[in-house]
Amino acid sequence: MSKKIYLYGNWKMNMTAAETKKFFDEFSGVYKPADDLEVGVFSPFTSLWALAEGAKKCNVVFGAQNVYFEEKGAFTGEVSIPMLKEIGVKYVILGHSERRHIFGESDEMIAKKVKAVLDAGMIPVLCYGEKLEERESGNTFTVMERQLKSAIKDLTADEISKIIYAYEPVWAIGTGKSATSEQAQEVCEWSRKLIANPNVVILYGGSVKGSNAKELLSMKDIDGALVGGASLKPASFLEIYTAYKN
Repeated sequence: MSKKIYLYGNWKMNMTAAETKKFFDEFSGVYKPADDLEVGVFSPFTSLWALAEGAKKCNVVFGAQNVYFEEKGAFTGEVSIPMLKEIGVKYVILGHSERRHIFGESDEMIAKKVKAVLDAGMIPVLCYGEKLEERESGNTFTVMERQLKSAIKDLTADEISKIIYAYEPVWAIGTGKSATSEQAQEVCEWSRKLIANPNVVILYGGSVKGSNAKELLSMKDIDGALVGGASLKPASFLEIYTAYKN
């Protein structure tokens, strides 16, 4: 029996509300739900209402790309968990490399966000991964151990099991380079042991597309993909799953 595949699309700073509606008009014509597939889409905040509407019609899960850990207050430019819950958001990407390295989010801040999202009954999609210089200097696992342990150290075993983990080597995001299936498998297997729960969901992200999907998703410890650019068009997004199945 084939394993369940989690196909999550991170739209990053793309897709207006009108473009989101257009995406789902097209998506609804080509998407065929399957028992072994869970599709999720993560849009910018301003498109979340349109995303919620389209996702519900197509029976896919949806989420936000970030959130702040305080419920309200003097935090100009931030969005809170109650604001997301009002729209029906259940999933939130946290710790993405662009948040860590462009916007300077610390391990401590990401840990607070993970805890706040779990406390609200929502599901964090926790990203982690090394930069090219960290891999080349032999620090891949040191970096990721720090990122993972800081995020889960104060959580219960039950809370840890609810997180969806996404290994994204920074050097493979948006670069056209992808980790080899062996490199990705090695890290995902190591992650599962570090988390100490064999049943957690672990995704791989980093230039995933139809041409490399079968090799990556066939790996034992890779449960799915967190997809960037290829998720912006229904055809290239769904091709990742069909390539794996065929």
